[in-house]
Amino acid sequence: MRYSMFSVHDHYPKEDRSVASHYGETLDHIVLAEELGYESYWLAEHHFHEYGSVPNPAVFLAAASQRTTRIGLGVAVSVLPFHHPLVVAEDYAMVDVLSQGRLILGVGSGYIAHEFAGFGVSGATKREHFDENLDVLRRAFAGEAVSLQSDFNQLDNVAINVTPLQKPHPPIYMAALRRESAYFIGRQGYPMLGIPYASVDELDELGEMVADYERGWGESGSTAPPPPVCFAFHAYCAETDADAQTDAEGPFDYYVRTRLYGKSAGWDEITQRRYCLMGGVDTCIQRLGEMKDLGIGHVALMMDFGCMGREKTQASMRLFAERVIPAVSGG
Repeated sequence: MRYSMFSVHDHYPKEDRSVASHYGETLDHIVLAEELGYESYWLAEHHFHEYGSVPNPAVFLAAASQRTTRIGLGVAVSVLPFHHPLVVAEDYAMVDVLSQGRLILGVGSGYIAHEFAGFGVSGATKREHFDENLDVLRRAFAGEAVSLQSDFNQLDNVAINVTPLQKPHPPIYMAALRRESAYFIGRQGYPMLGIPYASVDELDELGEMVADYERGWGESGSTAPPPPVCFAFHAYCAETDADAQTDAEGPFDYYVRTRLYGKSAGWDEITQRRYCLMGGVDTCIQRLGEMKDLGIGHVALMMDFGCMGREKTQASMRLFAERVIPAVSGG
């Protein structure tokens, strides 16, 4: 089992925490995640709403690269239809260079209507736009001079002048918000990111999602074993279930009320349906074991939500790393 951290970086303008102070908190969280041995730290990209306050994760990850030395730095995800593909290639190539080859690039086609409207991009053609921009991105990362005339891009023998350290390119993960996407991502030979809160109603469904992904991977032509799907779970760990509920129920329900998900399952529902890692140490150990039995091999913990604050977030990060992970992994 592999363990990472992930943050939507949700902002609350009415609360006494500015964007700048939240940036500082998150940089501290990334430093602590490295100290505690988490594999990577991922940030979401969002625009035009307090849903998330990192419109350009490349800038943030570049800053984080200068305060860390080992932890992987991920974006989940770069929304490719919103950006010129050569700008994406340039931005993230710089992050890979500055971090000495630690970039992990998640990509997706977008799902929030106001973001498409804000950029003046059609959601009707997002799949074609995404596929083309991803192809250009990969070619640019490889140092190729790209020529292309299409509805989305007009390129005439253009090559970027800084390429990633990781060759032929950094790891590229593809996002799946719908369960049925898993097979097709596997068939294309990409590692997969998933957010169970948006994809399933019960934890056990994730075993079928993993199986669909691995079936697709088996048809991809790759001779390598399928990489573990990285699922991002809302998480909070305390000594007991009661302590966890006292600390995290309010922030989580606040987060759900003010975010832009298609559903609004609060604390009671998400803990009953088990597609989270929230509770006391023993509950988190049990739940993580259940996930492992379903074939889940990589979890990204979403611990900073609902204006949780530095102290509680970092206490949860520590307890999970020091008590839960060793119990499950045998360390």
